[in-house]
Order: sequence, then structure tokens, then C-alpha cells
Amino acid sequence: MADKTQLARQFIEAIPHSRALGMELTEIGEGRAVIVMPYDKKLIGDPDTGVIHGGAVSALMDTCCGAAVMSHPSAPSSTATIDLRIDYMRGATPGQTITTTATCHHVTRNVAFVRAVATDEQSETPVATASGAFTVELKS
Repeated sequence: MADKTQLARQFIEAIPHSRALGMELTEIGEGRAVIVMPYDKKLIGDPDTGVIHGGAVSALMDTCCGAAVMSHPSAPSSTATIDLRIDYMRGATPGQTITTTATCHHVTRNVAFVRAVATDEQSETPVATASGAFTVELKS
């Protein structure tokens, strides 16, 4: 499992988009991942409010879900998004870090299923939630 976890960490840290958005993988293992994205003015989607663009939140959630799949004990060392549904509940509070936690809750021969939640520092109300399906190719 340590090899899988290290591989997932290296993969996420090597993605140029993840680096550009300032993502940092803080926890990974056993089908669970946590990635944080600090507030950055270059990510603002609405200059009047200072709220981070939904596309940045979407990229964060997608990356975190993929990391959760990669770290699952029965999943492959790489994956791709098949489907990702994101429900935005509110804009993230300007100036606050956004944290996404994803859990890979079921893996079949071909598909891994993941749930995620993104919060800011006011974590009692999510910024967004997600559910997705990711590719899997299990070895026989």
C-alpha cells in the first residue's frame, strides 16, 4: 500500500494544473484523500465578491477523487474520470483555504465510485459535494 500511496502523491504533485492552483495533498491512503487549496487572488471568479471560481473548486474535487481511487487497496495505480457530478451549495468564503475530502466507497472490475465534500474554514456548511465514477482496470 505504501507504494500505491507514494505513486498517487507523486502523480498529483506532478500535474501542472494542480501546482498552478496551489493544491497540496495532505492525507492519502486506504481509499481516502484530502487535498487543500489555499485562497489565491488569481483564482477569483467574481471580482466584486472575491469568491474563488467554481472551475478551481471543480478541479480540486476531481483531483481529490482521483487520488482516493488511486489509494484504494483494490484499485489501479492510475485512473481517469468517467463521470463527476458536483453540487455547489455556496461560494467559498474569500480569504479561506478550501479543503476537499474524498472517499472511494466501492470498486468493481471496471469502475470505482467516489464521494467528496469541499469545505472552507466554516466547515459546518459545505461549499460543494461530489459523486463520481472513475476508471479501474483490476489485475486478474
